[in-house]
Amino acid sequence: MSRFIDEHRCRFGVEPICRVLGVSASAYYQRATGQRSARAVEDERLLGRIRDVHAANYYAYGYRRMWKALTRASEAAPRCRVQRLMRAHGIVGAKRRGRPWRTTRPDPEAHRRPDLVGRDFTAAGPDELWVADLSYLRCWEGLVFFAFVIDAYSRRVVGWQLASHMRTTLVLDALRMALGQRRLGAASTPRQRHAQRVENQRRAHVAG
Repeated sequence: MSRFIDEHRCRFGVEPICRVLGVSASAYYQRATGQRSARAVEDERLLGRIRDVHAANYYAYGYRRMWKALTRASEAAPRCRVQRLMRAHGIVGAKRRGRPWRTTRPDPEAHRRPDLVGRDFTAAGPDELWVADLSYLRCWEGLVFFAFVIDAYSRRVVGWQLASHMRTTLVLDALRMALGQRRLGAASTPRQRHAQRVENQRRAHVAG
């Protein structure tokens, strides 16, 4: 573009050529004199910060999370500017592949287990009430499913298990670990006895 303007500036003038081509005349003059615009200097500085934050977060951030991370770091930059720089320099975040997994598929015809605590998740002491859940984590190698059991009083994870599948054994292994780490005198409350009863049913099923 600059070469074209140089070749025809004596005939038409710089400003008319730039106006027809839709470019900035001031940008042409800065380029011709070797001076960099303030925007170009700021873009280079911001790009360095983007690369640092991207590497510090395992190259997982897209432009939205990158913009939020920069804002938390007191780096005031418009989100569109962050998006433009990342797109121009090929900086991308980790993308999800495939359809999202559902860890719970309720059956409306199935028998629902009774709510033994009445939605009251407070506990007066350790090992009085446990809560459990099943979830997954998307990693570079694929999906990792994990089940965990938490003591409601201490907030301590008393049992957990990781697996590449979502079968019943994943949850039972986490529960079995929690039962193995319990203090002596366990199964002293109705809620604890319910957990023990689940384990006994599993053992009876395996034995049968």
